[in-house]
Amino acid sequence: MLTTFIQAFRTPDVRRKLLFTIAIIVIFRLGQNLPAPGVDVRAAKVCVAGMGRSGQAGVLDTVNVLSGGALLKLSVFALGIFPYITASIILQLLTVVIPRLQALKKDGQSGTAKITQYTRYLTVGLAVLQGASVAAVVSTGTLFRGCSSSLLRDHRILTIATMVICMVAGTAVIMWLGELITERGIGNGMSLLMFTQIAAMLPTQFWNIAKSKGGFTFVVVVLLSVAVVAGVVFVEQAQRRIPVQYAKRMVGRRTYGVTGTYIPLKVNQAGVIPIIFASSLIYLPSTTARLWPGNKFLNRTLAPYLSPGSAWNTGAFFLLIVFFTYFYVAITFNPVEIADNMKRYGGFIPGIRPGRPTAGYLDHVLTRITAPGALYLALIALIPTIEFTAMGTAQEFAFGGTSLLIVVGVGLDTVKQIESQLQQRNYEGFLR
Repeated sequence: MLTTFIQAFRTPDVRRKLLFTIAIIVIFRLGQNLPAPGVDVRAAKVCVAGMGRSGQAGVLDTVNVLSGGALLKLSVFALGIFPYITASIILQLLTVVIPRLQALKKDGQSGTAKITQYTRYLTVGLAVLQGASVAAVVSTGTLFRGCSSSLLRDHRILTIATMVICMVAGTAVIMWLGELITERGIGNGMSLLMFTQIAAMLPTQFWNIAKSKGGFTFVVVVLLSVAVVAGVVFVEQAQRRIPVQYAKRMVGRRTYGVTGTYIPLKVNQAGVIPIIFASSLIYLPSTTARLWPGNKFLNRTLAPYLSPGSAWNTGAFFLLIVFFTYFYVAITFNPVEIADNMKRYGGFIPGIRPGRPTAGYLDHVLTRITAPGALYLALIALIPTIEFTAMGTAQEFAFGGTSLLIVVGVGLDTVKQIESQLQQRNYEGFLR
């Protein structure tokens, strides 16, 4: 990996893209530390410190890690790229259901541009809702329970509206920065910004463990983290390759002979999406209870059973991840469509008849692969939390399964893209 980065900086074109990407990331981090208008920065720091000492972090601490610390700082970029991710997932699901979106997806580049435009509009709408929710929680004083300091300098409607508008504008700027990285930099812009948000919190959390728990616990946590990351890298690279052969065919005046390729089916075909879905549902009772502290059903009946760390919460989280893994793979991978495309271009799987038998075979293999993939996602989401809770470091180290999968997945994808850029330059030099 280090050799790849050294070669990248020696190549002028790739070096220019890397420096551009780093410059955008620096701007992004500056925005995450810029407080929104009307926020009392000193009071926010006091409340954050008090929350960590009282053990009330829970869902807020997890979301704060995924936002790079911007949420609890109430910065201009406090919403992060969550509205964009949510909008992208919603559009991806609707593409399977709505025929108009299916037609746009098949139109090529023009249809993709139209879907991207719809995603931007939906992102702004979701940012307005999430920004209003954050402003409501802050104004009512339920963001930090037990903190007597007021997070706002005043509670006028104009101040709250200004804070919401700035947060929504910050989300729009983040979208623009991510698209700039995708067009002119290296890697997927939105994924790299998410990677930056999570990686920015890791040094602080490791340092907190070293200060509060001592050197031995710090070394154990580091070793456990490295072991889990190594396991995630191993599984993320695993795939089942289904061989495909194409018969002889005429293209213009040329005759192409029998060619062989393969269909790669990853063990983790769903990625991190099932964990995001499951986290959104499992944290919904706790978040709703914060918004309505006077509701007895939410605060005394439902929220205690599904509070972070409880056995009911862990079991429900595990089952939701398994369910959403099968659900997401079923709507994103269409064996019938793949079999029809193979048949149209003269492709076949050795030993399997084209058409419906091929679709049935692909569905059978995918179902068998999804089972270990779903268990893998559920264990990765729960093992870090269980380990750090047993060691008493859960409050200082909120690096869970979602963060782990995002960091490893984006890191592997970015390195592959850098290598592909270098290979293109090397091939050009060889051909010349």
